[in-house]
Amino acid sequence: MPGTGEKGSFAADIPASVLEEALKSVDRHGGQAPEEPGGDPPVEVLPPPSGLAADVERLERELAAEHDRLLRTAADLENFRKRVAREREEAARSAAGPVVKDLLPAVDNLERALAAAPPGDPLAAGVRMVLRQVEEALLRHGVEPKDALGEVFDPALHEALATVPSPGAIPGTVVSQHGRAWMHHGRLLRPAMVAVAAPVPTGEGSGG
Repeated sequence: MPGTGEKGSFAADIPASVLEEALKSVDRHGGQAPEEPGGDPPVEVLPPPSGLAADVERLERELAAEHDRLLRTAADLENFRKRVAREREEAARSAAGPVVKDLLPAVDNLERALAAAPPGDPLAAGVRMVLRQVEEALLRHGVEPKDALGEVFDPALHEALATVPSPGAIPGTVVSQHGRAWMHHGRLLRPAMVAVAAPVPTGEGSGG
């Protein structure tokens, strides 16, 4: 039975061997309290693999190269599409050129008929109307005339049939036209047939 002592004190008969074992247990655990059960286990953070950064950089380079290759392929395809369209349009224009060129002598004859018609000729109005209709039809297909009168002779646009001494005209300019030049979509279809002013010999062209 426990003995009596001061108020609030506690005494018990504990064998010395039990106390000794308790002290040894505390020493073995380093004086730390045991972990509470049910806690989260510690998380170990591992470093990234040594070659990961190099792999990411390599993949980024490969992606950029592939993107550039796709852009070049798309540009080449667009250029090819435009080139085919231009070639198709050019082929259509070239096919019409010979047919139109064969019609030009008929236009020249209508113009000569009008130039030779006497004033008041009732047929001139009909010829003029036909000529206008032909010119409008040619224009719808990209064919248009180009006058040469008064222009400086240009071998790229004019075909000289003769040189004529022409007082008052600048030598080298076109003084008469036997057939207008014709352009087909901006290209020369037929040159103008012209006479070119030549220098007037000394003593000619002066009055008196």
